[in-house]
Amino acid sequence: MFDPTECLAGLPHLPGVYRMLGVGGEVLYVGKARDLKKRVSSYFQKTQLSPRIQLMLTQVASIEVTVTRSEAEALLLENNLIKGLAPKYNILFRDDKSYPSVVLTGHAFPRLALHRGPQRKGDRYFGPYPSAHAVRESLQLLQKVFRLRTCEDGVFSHRSRPCLLYQIKRCSGPCVGAISKADYARDVERASEFLLGREQQLLSELERLMLAASETQAYEEAAFYRDLIQKLRTVQERQFVESGRRLDADVVAVAAEGGVVCVNLTMIRAGRHLGDKSFFPQNAAGHAPSQIIEAFLAQHYAEQAAPPLILVNEAFESDVLAELLTSQAGRRVQIVSRPAGERRVWLEMAAKNAQLAIHQRLSQQTAQQERLAALREVLELPDSVHRIECFDISHTLGEATVAACVVYDALALKPSEYRRFNIGQAAAGDDYAAMREALTRRYRRLTAGEGKLPDLLLIDGGKGQVGVAREVLADLGVNDVEVVGVAKGPQRKPGLEILVFADQRKPLQLRADHPGLHLIQQIRDEAHRFAITGHRARRGKARIQSLLDGIPGVGPKRRQMLLTRFGGVKGVRNASIDELAKVEGISRALAEKIYAELH
Repeated sequence: MFDPTECLAGLPHLPGVYRMLGVGGEVLYVGKARDLKKRVSSYFQKTQLSPRIQLMLTQVASIEVTVTRSEAEALLLENNLIKGLAPKYNILFRDDKSYPSVVLTGHAFPRLALHRGPQRKGDRYFGPYPSAHAVRESLQLLQKVFRLRTCEDGVFSHRSRPCLLYQIKRCSGPCVGAISKADYARDVERASEFLLGREQQLLSELERLMLAASETQAYEEAAFYRDLIQKLRTVQERQFVESGRRLDADVVAVAAEGGVVCVNLTMIRAGRHLGDKSFFPQNAAGHAPSQIIEAFLAQHYAEQAAPPLILVNEAFESDVLAELLTSQAGRRVQIVSRPAGERRVWLEMAAKNAQLAIHQRLSQQTAQQERLAALREVLELPDSVHRIECFDISHTLGEATVAACVVYDALALKPSEYRRFNIGQAAAGDDYAAMREALTRRYRRLTAGEGKLPDLLLIDGGKGQVGVAREVLADLGVNDVEVVGVAKGPQRKPGLEILVFADQRKPLQLRADHPGLHLIQQIRDEAHRFAITGHRARRGKARIQSLLDGIPGVGPKRRQMLLTRFGGVKGVRNASIDELAKVEGISRALAEKIYAELH
């Protein structure tokens, strides 16, 4: 049992971060304090500790501290340590993807697109948005109204006639000169004004142009402006949450029910509702709602600047966090827990969305529990079976073979644990050898302690593939993993799958509406999707390289220069001899040779 006396005696009355360590040196909990001595001592002096804290203290073997210059600096360090160490008793929000934005590129004819990651100089960015779906909705809207190009540079530079988007009035055709540079720049500025929330100024300008066109009897032009104004007003009515004000705010609400905790984030930019996103934190059970909100804000805004206003449905001591977010954003950030009027309605809406997300999560969990229980029963598996892995092989006539492994655990698919294997040793088209190579590579690592073995292994295939899996596991000394093959029925239709076993049991065909079969289909289909995606990417890359590799005089350096200059092999194929000859290192004779080979 850990004796804190000596540790507490040496703690300073200074701000900093403390770490509770287990017997093996693993970090159990990370916390911040305005006064390290008082905060850490409180754990061993209070009698009314929560069950979660009591359990944690029974596992503590030592405590480490780091002194900081201020409480705000301690908060920042605490958040970085939580994200890096993922302690089992800290609230942890996992969201590895960066938030998407709308970008208008800095080209002569700017491109409208979805963007993630670092921002490039010369481009203009609008957002962020809570999801890629929200960005795509905005892009579709902007295409309808302003008709800006969305095509890649390689396609744009080598078109000889307008594409389908031009025909359906979703693009003004700058690639073929259907619109002047000045007129296109005007549309870009109008789109920018719209994205910045300056609709009223834009509407006023369009109304002026419509009246001017009408007075000069340019009725087609007047009708164009009229239709544009109607579209913008429809959008304005649908998306604005606070009329007349270009407000940037995030609305954050927490809800808990049935052991599930959810935080809903609603993003409002330039007075426009951009959408919402729900988060389900780990290790949140037993924490107060205010602690969950504080943890979310600290972790969420560690990677991006906070908006000027953050509305929360649980009050907490936010001065230190607001100071930190203000410092990071370079402008004042307010955290408000008791808003009035319309903003209170936003908060209630976010809380309702959090509750709806919880109900959906609980409903899905119940369905998955029923499916897993039905599968255990029909396969005569113990109740301890909960982790399932599934393998699938994908190739095109033996070309670019890829094996995929997907993981199902804790009643859900686990994309972060998926793995792909580029098959190189097996002969082209030999599915058995490909499966053997993939299984060997996967489970040799797991038996070495690099991960968890599954309780059930599904193989997309029949008796031959199952036999290979059984041999591989036996060679590696793995004897407690059940192996089941999922063979397609005679007509290869969903619901007619036949389950093939590694032992002497007869193949089994479940009825089409069996819950256990639905779970198998869900996992098998995900493995199939994951394998095909990897195969197509590998095949495309291999074909691009081989297409240019076969041309005498085009080595790796020249190939790379061609692909970079024309934006891919399609652009190279569409380039003329004169354009090819302009690439550094490509002579006129070599350009003619490349052109001839590609055509």
